[in-house]
Amino acid sequence: MAGTGTRALGATAVALVLTAGLAACSDGEDKAESPSKKDKATTGASESQVVRAAHRKTAAADTARMTVDTRAAAAGESVTVRGAGVMDLEDGDSRMTLTAQGQKVEQRVLDGVVYQKPPAEQRKQLQLPGNKTWMKIDPARLNGSGGAGGQVSDPAESFAYTKGVDDRDVTKVGTETIDGARTTHYRVKVDVAALAEGDRAKAQQLREQLGTSSLPLDMWLDDEGRLRQETVRLTLRPQSGEGQKSRQVTSTTTLRFSDFGTEADIEEPAAGDTVDVTDKLAREAQSPGTA
Repeated sequence: MAGTGTRALGATAVALVLTAGLAACSDGEDKAESPSKKDKATTGASESQVVRAAHRKTAAADTARMTVDTRAAAAGESVTVRGAGVMDLEDGDSRMTLTAQGQKVEQRVLDGVVYQKPPAEQRKQLQLPGNKTWMKIDPARLNGSGGAGGQVSDPAESFAYTKGVDDRDVTKVGTETIDGARTTHYRVKVDVAALAEGDRAKAQQLREQLGTSSLPLDMWLDDEGRLRQETVRLTLRPQSGEGQKSRQVTSTTTLRFSDFGTEADIEEPAAGDTVDVTDKLAREAQSPGTA
């Protein structure tokens, strides 16, 4: 993390955790099918009804395997992050391994709190106390810390975008096969205010950081109306403050689900092997030197 661009993408220990939710782009390997075919999910239902029901129908599957492929850029530099693991679709807990720049980080998310286990060499550089191997980051405590919360990666946040779909603007793109499952591709918009779940202050903060009141979202739904893939493109603008302008991050995010109902045991790391770095992240986010 020698350059300012790299520091902008991952200001400290979370160099592999980028933007508001995991960012990625589609691998482009899916084969398009004839757009004239109609899938079962849309039979007897309007397109807006189908996309509005997607989050509920997906969560009803309880668990799934997931993959994430991330590309984010800031200050002229870019980082690609790939991840694979499992998610509890109902409560949002997840377990996955993230890979970027040849480094692997084990990550767990429980009750919205992120736990990460960096590689041994990085732990040595970070000088974690007591030779501890896990870091704890609480995004809720990072709110208002110059956008620091946007560097913490929780795939459940990307999945939650589907709850804010504005069904007044739905475009059916066509059909594609993803991981052997036929899907229907929809292009929709997500209401930023809906993501704030009634919190006006949070909604305003999101509008300022994103510079818009709605986000473009691509959704691929299978024949049962479940989300198989979503792609979201973001431009994350830090809150106003000294040295913040250079830390704008752009990203494209694809989250993919498969193997619904798979076993997903997700446990919190041992407290004695964990150090809370939330305050450290907040301080560095406020420091002009990390911009």
